[in-house]
Amino acid sequence: MNKIILSLFVAIFTFTVNAQIKTPAPSPSQKIEQKVGLTDVTLEYSRPGIKGRTIFGDLVPFNEVWRTGANENTKITFSTDVTVNGKDLKKGTYALYTKPGKDSWNVYFYADTTNWGNPAKWDDAKVAAQAKATPQTMPMKIETFTMTFDNITNSSAVLGILWENTYVGLKFETPTESLVSKQITAVMNGPSANDYYASASYYLEADKDIKKAQTWIDKAIEMTADAPKFYFLRKQALIHAKAGDKKGAIKAAKESLKYSEKAGNAGYVKMNKASLIEWGAM
Repeated sequence: MNKIILSLFVAIFTFTVNAQIKTPAPSPSQKIEQKVGLTDVTLEYSRPGIKGRTIFGDLVPFNEVWRTGANENTKITFSTDVTVNGKDLKKGTYALYTKPGKDSWNVYFYADTTNWGNPAKWDDAKVAAQAKATPQTMPMKIETFTMTFDNITNSSAVLGILWENTYVGLKFETPTESLVSKQITAVMNGPSANDYYASASYYLEADKDIKKAQTWIDKAIEMTADAPKFYFLRKQALIHAKAGDKKGAIKAAKESLKYSEKAGNAGYVKMNKASLIEWGAM
């Protein structure tokens, strides 16, 4: 019995030691981060090698869905909505699958990113966008499967797929113009309610010019009159109280109490009631 236990211990110890030894991955992973205009694009994939094999039409059959790399599914993430060959694609992370063909490739942005390779069962409902791309023959061979971002402009880039002697490029476009235009409009229209609120809050906490803080918080309240925010009103109450405007402080605290009760925020309800009692209004 002791010999059996000893043999078992040796086997477990040997396996543990071996499991701690790190060796190179046959298809090493790569992560690429690229800024395209104002959009962050991240690509994560594994890179198999040719290793003397025929790739397209053999190892990677034509007209069959391919994981586009090795190991777990290739993933691409967009921080904003984009368009792919004119088709809308919402921001988020997608598995990137392809269906290679001699004359045309289909490229799929698949919503389920949890697969190791291809999904056990393909679901068309999970295809967020699909596009066609034309393969081109290169004059040299690329030994290691490679993906790139090329032809980068302020509002577009080309996702490149290179392996063996084949190149496939898929253009996508980012909403740079609309994002910049929104920023310009916002700046030209002056500070937002949140800007006034943040500035007033800072002046209150930093014990700076309380009259300026009062002006800014009043502006924030005015700009949100159609949809009052109980935390804005709470800040207004505190600023007015510090500025010596007890009447204004009570009015703001009562409004904050009303809307915090409506929102079910017990913390703000408690704080407003305490202030109103302190200021002799309850």
